[in-house]
Amino acid sequence: MPHFCIDYSPNLEDRMDMADFCNHLREVGLQTGVFPMPGIRVRAFAASHCSIADGEDNRAYIDISVRLRGGRTLEVRKAATEQIFEAASAYLAPLMKEMPLALSMEMRDIDPELSPKKNSIRQFLEGDQ
Repeated sequence: MPHFCIDYSPNLEDRMDMADFCNHLREVGLQTGVFPMPGIRVRAFAASHCSIADGEDNRAYIDISVRLRGGRTLEVRKAATEQIFEAASAYLAPLMKEMPLALSMEMRDIDPELSPKKNSIRQFLEGDQ
């Protein structure tokens, strides 16, 4: 049940294809082998308001938050974090050459005892095959 949430400055709306970036991160997440396909969700939200660094309008940010159900070792989580962050960095490298852009990422566990789940996606995926 990994959730990738991308919080970003609204001035990126016209500068990049955020839907493609979401799909890119979904694919990279799957490639790590850490996240099950039926549970992966990637979504992005532009901040309604923000002020960055010196306040100039062309400053931008992307913050990627990955939440996943607890139980994976620190080594597994670190490797997945590095793989996802490197893929995001490579994807954004051309844009970072054109404008000031801060990229950050955090991965954290969700306590399985405090996070009930219900999901019918798996049965539909199996039915589609």
